Formats: sequence, C-alpha cells, structure tokens
Amino acid sequence: MTIQNKLFIGGEFVDAVDGGTIDVLNPHDGSLITKIAEAREADVDRAVEAAKKAEAGWRRMSAMDRGRLLLKLADAIEENAEEIAQLESLDTGHPLKDTRFLDVPRTAVTFRYFGGMADKFQGDVIPVESGFLNYTLRQPIGIVGQIVPWNFPLMFTSWKMGPALAAGNCVILKPAEITPLSTLKIAELMKEVGFPDGVVNIVPGYGQSAGQRIVDHPDIHKVAFTGSTPVGKHIARSAADNLKKLQLELGGKGANIVFDDANINAAVGGAAFAIFHNQGQACIAGSRLILHEDIADEFLEKFVSLAKSIKLGDPRVDGTEMGPLTSKMHQERVLEYCQIAKDEGGEILCGGKAPTDPALADGCYVEPTIVRAKPGDRVCHEEVFGPFVAVTTFKTDEEVMEIANSTEYGLGGGLWTTNLQRAHKVAENMIAGMVWINCYKRVNPGSPFGGVGQSGYGREMGFEVMREYTQVKSIWVNVDAEIPPYYKR
Repeated sequence: MTIQNKLFIGGEFVDAVDGGTIDVLNPHDGSLITKIAEAREADVDRAVEAAKKAEAGWRRMSAMDRGRLLLKLADAIEENAEEIAQLESLDTGHPLKDTRFLDVPRTAVTFRYFGGMADKFQGDVIPVESGFLNYTLRQPIGIVGQIVPWNFPLMFTSWKMGPALAAGNCVILKPAEITPLSTLKIAELMKEVGFPDGVVNIVPGYGQSAGQRIVDHPDIHKVAFTGSTPVGKHIARSAADNLKKLQLELGGKGANIVFDDANINAAVGGAAFAIFHNQGQACIAGSRLILHEDIADEFLEKFVSLAKSIKLGDPRVDGTEMGPLTSKMHQERVLEYCQIAKDEGGEILCGGKAPTDPALADGCYVEPTIVRAKPGDRVCHEEVFGPFVAVTTFKTDEEVMEIANSTEYGLGGGLWTTNLQRAHKVAENMIAGMVWINCYKRVNPGSPFGGVGQSGYGREMGFEVMREYTQVKSIWVNVDAEIPPYYKR
C-alpha cells in the first residue's frame, strides 16, 4: 500500500510553499501514519492559478469526453479497491467491512453515475410568444472550492468532485487535515487515467488557513461544504462579501420512529445500522430513537442485546464490526455527552464509556451507547456524532410528530410501520430533506441528498446537484417576429 503525502496542484504532487506538514495519526492506536504537506493560503493561490490555466480547455472539452474520464476513474477505483479500502480503514477507523463493501463501491458508483450524466444534463426550450425562440443553456460555474469532512472522506470526495467535473468545472478540494489519504489516492488515479493538469487540485490543510482562503478567494465562484452547522454559518457570512454561490450540507439529529405495528426485528436491526454504522459519525445518523410505549420494552431488550454484541476492534482486522472514532479529540467530545446524559438524569442502558480492553486503550474507541432520555434533554437536541442514541417514547401519532420535529435540524429521518397510510402521512409531515420508511440511511447517486433548517441548503446527487454546479443562461432569438417600434416618430 502506497501512501501519498503531498499536495496535488497542476497535475503534480508538490510540497507546501512553506514546507509545513501535518501529522496523520492512526485512530486505532495513535501511531503516526505519515506527515502530509500542509496547504496554506499561498498553496490555495497556486491551486487557483493552475485551475485558471486548465479552465478554458476543460470547459471546451466535449461532455462525452469529460464523462469518459470519469468512467475510467471509476474503473481504476475498482481495480485498486482493496488498497483503497485498506487505506481508508487505516486513516479513518472505518472497519474493512465498511470500506470494502460500502465506501469504495459507493465511490466508484458515484463517479460512474456522473460520468454517464456528463452528456445528458441539458437545457430547455421555453414556450414563449410566437415568432421567438427562447432556450436555456446550463453552463459551468468555473472554479469551485470543495471542503470535505473527516467522517467519509473517500465517499464525499466522489460526491463533490463527480458532478462538478461532469458539469465542466475545475476543482480546488480540501480534505480534512486528519483524513486526507484516500482523497490523495484518488488524485493519483486521476493523473493515471489522464485528467488534464489543473482540472483537479487537492490541498489538505486546516480550516482557518486553507479552508478560509478557499472561501475568500475572488476567483473561486462557488464553495460546497460538508461539515458542522457553526462552520457552515461562518462560511456563509464570509462568502457574502463576494456573493459566492454556496452549497452547505450541515448537521443533523435524525428522528427514527418505531410504531407499535412495526416489524420489531427489522426495526431493531435498522436502528442499529442507523446509529452504530461508522461509529455514529454520520450527519444522517438515527440518533434519536422514538419508540411507541407499547413496544418500547420489547424493542429495547433486543436493541441493547444487539448493541452489546457488536465487536469493537482494530478496523483492519476481519471480523471487526465497529472501529474507533476518527480522532482523540472527538472521542473526548462523545464521552462528554455521556456525562451530560447522566447529569440530566438519563439512564445509560449500555455503553457510555471507552472499552476496557487493553488492546484498545490507545485508540479513540467508545462503546455503543444507548440512553433513555426525556425529549427536552440536550442529548435529544444537540448533535453528538458518535455511537450514541437517545431513546424516548410516545403514545400518539400527533405526539410523535411533535417530538420528531422539535429540533432545529432537518436532514434525515426514518419510521417503521406496516400501515401504508400512516407511513406516507408521517413522511410528508416530517421536517427533513430525506425520509426512510422501513429502512434507514439509504443513499444512491441518483437520489437527492440534503437538508433544511440548520442542516443547510442545496442538494448532493442526481439531477439536483447538476443544477448546483451549473448556472442557467436564457437566450432569446427573434425568428420571424414583427416588432413595431416602441418610440414612434
């Protein structure tokens, strides 16, 4: 397994201007994986200059040829799937079970989807008054800045770059400084399959330097950000100075409702995946479990038993079902919320602490945690972003809708019921950009992904995201209309 540790600018892997580096640590044991070049303001400026040189040629390239390059990249990812999976597990703590069968395949599928989309996203002809032809063009924005978080760095790299490149934009992408390795591997593959120099530039660095310069740079015309709501708000304030277009996918506090007529076994398994997959480090995690009181005890008995059986361990060992959180700082944050739950009178049914296994003592582990709480508790409103689920109960459909819609977030939510009428009614009235019925956390490159409220605005995926990465131009043609003079003399 090769590890790339330099910036990717203008088609070359280069050191940072000032020679600075960042330690990339293994979340399993805290050991040093590598030191990567740290991009700062001057490096972002270099990347923008490289993108400006490439912009005209990439824009003029036929959409079919842009698509072919994305399809070649998807093939290259599949050909190097095991190496990429190992790298992602090493850097993030995702178990190989996830990186092999979810992260890497989804990444390849996303690039392939947008490779096919490149020559299929088109403008419209508008039916206007007789004698005129009015049509629209969907044109690339130009140079776009993209900021990818640390929880799914590989997958989100494809979510961001795929549609932007298919639409004809050049990209300046900043992966999180603690998890840049899989994104840099994708840059290697892009170079191998023939992407023109400067079309894609990768600048890992800290948010306050590299990230802020991406937001402020006058020649970057759009920023797409996935991350926390407070940082998203800061980006929105900064971008207002030059009216930069924004796409913000922010925090979540997903409600996962189980009605009394649900298939309990299916709901238990689905609820576990909703919160414990990727150690709960997902904006769409089902972190609020809302159970009908008639089935709560039965459900929790099975749910707690399942949670206690989840195998924690080295993410690169086959059989591991839950790895570490991605950083020591984040482990401490999640454990703080365990204490907050106790202080508020919550009952910790399982977990609530780091594992006692000496083999995991140096890592960033937190046990799967289930807490019985009250709807007004902090842990039911604030995003914990870990393997931590707050459980409350309800009596009526009206009550559960009030509980489900009681947070400031509106990203994803789910419900479990065999009543089709109820399912559609609840889905329609849930304040969320995405709702899953009798399932949870399903994603597909053709399906819009995004939220409302404090969860941000704009959409990833599908035709919706192609609109995010293009701007519409309306063109009027006088075909045979007689236009009388407006000012008669």
